[in-house]
Amino acid sequence: MKLHALVLSLAATLVGAGPAHAEDLLQVYAQARAADPLLAGADAQRGVQRELATQARAALLPQWSLGYSETRYQADGAREQRSTSSLSQVLLDLGQLRRWQAETSLVSAQDARVLAAEQDLCARVASAYFGVLSAQAALKNAEANEAAFAQQVQQAQERFKAGLSAAVDVEQARTYYQLSRGASIQAQESLADARQALAQITGQQPGALQALAADLQAQEPQPQDRQAWVEQALQANPALQAQRLALQASEQRIGAAGAVHLPTVSVGLDSTRRQGSAVSEPDSGRSLTQLALRLNIPLFAGGATESAKRQAVHQRDAVREQLEAARRALVRETEAQYQAVRASLALLQSSAAAVQAANQALASTRAGQALGTRSMTDLLLAIQSQTAAQGAHENARHRYVLATLLLQQAAGQLGEPTLAKLNLLLQSKGES
Repeated sequence: MKLHALVLSLAATLVGAGPAHAEDLLQVYAQARAADPLLAGADAQRGVQRELATQARAALLPQWSLGYSETRYQADGAREQRSTSSLSQVLLDLGQLRRWQAETSLVSAQDARVLAAEQDLCARVASAYFGVLSAQAALKNAEANEAAFAQQVQQAQERFKAGLSAAVDVEQARTYYQLSRGASIQAQESLADARQALAQITGQQPGALQALAADLQAQEPQPQDRQAWVEQALQANPALQAQRLALQASEQRIGAAGAVHLPTVSVGLDSTRRQGSAVSEPDSGRSLTQLALRLNIPLFAGGATESAKRQAVHQRDAVREQLEAARRALVRETEAQYQAVRASLALLQSSAAAVQAANQALASTRAGQALGTRSMTDLLLAIQSQTAAQGAHENARHRYVLATLLLQQAAGQLGEPTLAKLNLLLQSKGES
């Protein structure tokens, strides 16, 4: 009994810091946005890609180099110092241009991936947040079950002592009570794991969380046409947009690989200055400057050019198949979340009706037991049915909210404004 009391005390500590200090969904999201490693990693990868695009662009900009050399002659001890300056500018290099275009497309693709990571963070925070709420509701129901069965054990013992019932009623009540104790311990373990799942995202242990308000207004998804949601997802989902841009970049890489065998044209300005005892007096200290137009025509590279082009084509084909796989998965996900919203609406209605019926059944069973028309078994089952109905209804409420969020994520509409609207569905700060 001491161990059980300690477990329940810990549960009360985790679940119940006062409502006035409870954190809401936006506060938890702010913590996650500042600390989530997945979002930070996506943003860092965007920085990497931007630098790659800058490096590819640099090959098309002016190139300036300085050089210095000194030569000593052993025969007469003379020496010569030579300083050089070279400035060149590419006029025509289709290969470098296509590479820069490919890297620029990949920057846009990474921008889309960061947006997808932001939407994924919104979904993960909401899922973990309501995971904690569901675990708290399950623990509350388990503890209510345990308390009710403990009361039935006491009543059964009193009735047995008074000669109003048989010993089997006491043992049956004890059986249900012991089973409910095990359910409470399991519920506490599930709550601890749910809180750790949220802490994994935010980087800190969550406090008390605001629950959904009792008067949740559930609505059909708007628009109600499933195909409209699919079309919206195919158009606006950022993860799919990133795949399209990656395919565009792979096409540009094919162009870059194919342009290697084309001529390149550049203009160069070279300046050389010679000094020292080995240099004749008229030439010493003078700068020789040359302006040259350079044409480079690749002739043969041992087959490397054609191989690189074939490699780029294979890479393009792989990216194209990845895009098709992502498109099909997105269609399936969107339709599944649309159906989940519709199904959760039906579950909300059925579970609410089940709670009402279970409450009435329990009241009738208690009255029947007092009159002797209902047995202890009937009462224990009625108590169990009531808590099961309450738990199912609370899970249906959370499932509806999450299905709505995940549908919006698939359609590319999930973001902080969506979480702000959802936050309005939570209990107010002073609401118990």
